[in-house]
Order: sequence, then structure tokens, then C-alpha cells
Amino acid sequence: RPRAKRVIQLFMNGGPFQADLFDPKPALNQFAGQRPKEVEFRTENETGGVMPVPFTFAQRGQCGLPVSELLPRLGAQIDRLCILRSLHTDNPNHGPALFMMNNGTIAPTRPSMGAWFSYGLGAENANLPGYVVLCPGRPVRFSELWSAGFLPGAYQGTYINHTELDPQKLVPFVRNGRLAPEPQRRQLDLLQTMNRRHLGERQGEAALEARIESLETAYRMQFAATDAFDIRQEPASIRAEYGTTHYANACLMARRLVERGVRFVQIYYGNGQPWDTHRNHNQSTKDLCKDIDQPTAALLEDLARRGMLEDTLVIWCGEFGRTSTSEGGDGRDHNHLGFTGWLAGGGVRGG
Repeated sequence: RPRAKRVIQLFMNGGPFQADLFDPKPALNQFAGQRPKEVEFRTENETGGVMPVPFTFAQRGQCGLPVSELLPRLGAQIDRLCILRSLHTDNPNHGPALFMMNNGTIAPTRPSMGAWFSYGLGAENANLPGYVVLCPGRPVRFSELWSAGFLPGAYQGTYINHTELDPQKLVPFVRNGRLAPEPQRRQLDLLQTMNRRHLGERQGEAALEARIESLETAYRMQFAATDAFDIRQEPASIRAEYGTTHYANACLMARRLVERGVRFVQIYYGNGQPWDTHRNHNQSTKDLCKDIDQPTAALLEDLARRGMLEDTLVIWCGEFGRTSTSEGGDGRDHNHLGFTGWLAGGGVRGG
């Protein structure tokens, strides 16, 4: 029986290497430097021999699933995780692969997963968007990744650059600094009356319908967003549990948003493609994992403690994986033929 009422998607844009984290491949070290026929497949760039993995794995939790030393805190949550080692996609380039993972097709014309989810389940809180996208910058592809496509525009994701923590800067231009709520409402009612009359003469104008709805959402957000996005209201113990990096702040913000009725929260790890380790792969992966380990584990633990994990689905993935062979001696190229992600909560069987 379906249980998930809301989703938090943790998107590692750039593409993590599966065998560094949750899918150990001892043969990579055994055949290091060689190029057996099993690795002879076409990649975006030219690669060389098999590149060894310098990280160790240990069986964690009651289930005994192997987890990399790079993720000690998340490894303690392994009994809650359903590891998917069989992911594959159709294209080794970032743009099309991002579209495939978010929109179900390599073309940017379809509704995104978050838009479908919001459309199908409806809103729980009319004062906040049903679909929020958090990223301290911009992924390689931008608003097409959270597009409503041919669905009504109200279901498109609301993008928030959470670099600033002050809600007045985080969600700017929403609060009216001159008018109190009551005259604002009268003003908006007059404007919306004219808008709907205008729409009545132009049936099927999706952009106009979305604009009318966005005005209503913006009016309500000026009161609700100040609270929902303000992680500074959290106790010091909770802030310490998550950490203080951009990714940690996004994880805590996501919990606050789903707690207040937002259906779908998507976190892009960082600006551009941070996990795109064509060079200096091992050190970059160590740094990235150190940044995501504590906040991701804290998010799962916090949701469980509040009784929300059972009906909140958490998804972790990138747009593809990386090659077992080396690129440029110390990097790994894109690998769309096999990579790893995981699910937790929402009725998913962990371990």
C-alpha cells in the first residue's frame, strides 16, 4: 500500500562514482592499470586502464550491507536505506541525463517529477508552493528541470537560492513594505478580477493562468515563508546535528518545508556540477562525501524521530555514475550504463 505523502530528493549533480560509496568492486584494485574487455565500452571522453578504489568498505547495520569509509554517519542509517545498484540511463551527457532523471525523457518538454507529484496529490498548505527547489547556484540545466511542462504552471517548482539564510533575502520581493495585509488583499482582489475577465476572453492561456495563481501564492507566502524558510529558529542542538554548510542548511530547510505541507522538495547539491570529477577524483570525492555524510544522516534521523519518515520518501542519486577506468590518470568519466542510488522512508523496505 502506498504510504508516501511527500518527497525529499537529494540530487548529487555531476554524478557520483558508485563503487566509491555503496557498490564495492574489489576487482578494480585487482586489475588496476589493465584494460580487460569488460571495460571496453564507449564513454564521453577517452579513458585508460582500470582505476583502483582507495577506500575501504565495512558491513554496517543489522542488514550487513557494505558502506564506504567515506560515509560513516550515513552508514549507521543503512538499515533504513534501500540501495539501488541497477540504475542506468540513455545518455552520458549532463543535460539529457538530468532531464531523464527529472522529467523521464532526455527532452526538456515534459513535466518534471515534482510537478507530477504536486499535480497528483494536490497541496497540503496553500500558503507555500507545493514544489520547492533548493540550490546555492544553478545546475547545468536550470528551470527546465523543475518545469510543469504541459501541466498548469502552478505546479512548476519554485527555485530558491538558499545561499542567504535571512528569509527576507532568501525569498525577496514577496513582502509588501508599504501596505498592510487587508489593503493588499483588496488591491489583489481588484487585480485578479480584471485578470480573470482577461482570461475569460483567452481560454487555454496557460501562462496567464499560472500568473494569476502565482500572485495568490506570493500574497500568502509573505506571511508563511518567513517562518518556513528560517532555519535560524531551530534549536542549537538541531543546527549542530545537521551542520552549517550549504547542503546541511538545505537538508534542514527541507525538513521544515515538508513538515509544513510542501509536497516535493528537491535539493541540488551545489552550483554547476560538483560531482563531475574528471580530474582529482579521489580527493574531490573525499571532500564531497565529508560534506554530505552528516547532514544526510541527520535528515533521516530527524524525520524518523518526528514520525515523518514513514510517509516521507527520501531519494538520493545523481544523473549517472562514473567509469571504472581512469580519465587523465586521476579522474573518472561519465558512466550512464550502470550506477547507484538509494531510497529511504515512504514505506520503502530498508536494509
